[in-house]
Amino acid sequence: MTSMIGKTIRRWWIIFLLPTIVAFLIGFLVPFIMGVYLSFTRFTTVSDSHWVGLDNYRGVFSDKEFQHALVFTVLFTVVTTLVVNVAGFFVAYMFTKAMKGANLFRAVFFMPNLIGGIILGYVWQLLLNAVFGHWGRSLTYSGTYGFWGLVILMCWQQIGYMMVIYIAGMQALPDDVMEAAAVDGASSRQILFKVTIPLMMPSITVCTFLTVTNGFKLFDQNLALTNGAPSNTSEMLALNIYRTFYGRTGYEGVGQAKAVIFFIIVAIVALIQNRLTTRKEVTA
Repeated sequence: MTSMIGKTIRRWWIIFLLPTIVAFLIGFLVPFIMGVYLSFTRFTTVSDSHWVGLDNYRGVFSDKEFQHALVFTVLFTVVTTLVVNVAGFFVAYMFTKAMKGANLFRAVFFMPNLIGGIILGYVWQLLLNAVFGHWGRSLTYSGTYGFWGLVILMCWQQIGYMMVIYIAGMQALPDDVMEAAAVDGASSRQILFKVTIPLMMPSITVCTFLTVTNGFKLFDQNLALTNGAPSNTSEMLALNIYRTFYGRTGYEGVGQAKAVIFFIIVAIVALIQNRLTTRKEVTA
């Protein structure tokens, strides 16, 4: 019976694969190709486009706000990637030890990830503005305030999610390796840095990839928390592209060019990060 099913699948595999291929073409490939084409045109609708060559891309690289948003986003991503992964790892390490109420604490840490970005943005806006109000300040007082407000929000939301992935990785570690290290006289610190962390590289790769891409793609929280204020100094790349495309008449092509550049940047960063961490996995 099993062999008959296998033969049927091998014979008609294209039929099983066809829905996925069609969905990929309609949902990603065709819109992506159209988007790249439109980035070289001036348009108001897809059917009303005029080829302008590289004019839109020249407009992107001469846009000071886009350059600021790029630097702002890179700094934000670096800070949140480090903080979220270090904190998530050590929270997971703590909760894998025998302790009362560990499951409850895991649930509490994970819950922020279930809340939508817009809601989180408005909640943290109220909280942080209440704190800054004691000094006559607010999140929109300067771009620096907005930056650290976004970092706090992102860390609060993402640490619990990364914690779950790290816990799964720690629970899959071979006990005999840990026991052998302990028998050889390794201290808890040595076991952590010389055994646990190297063996956790697959989980670290996944979590680093997620935090890097999430940092670059952040939009909802940025919109709700600061909306780019003051004077777009706390604006990230996704929000800058949105404003260009929908907020500036006649700049739809420039906004589309920004989106293409944004895609390329995220893809390059993700590939580099994945290559570096995968190389460490092989070394470990």
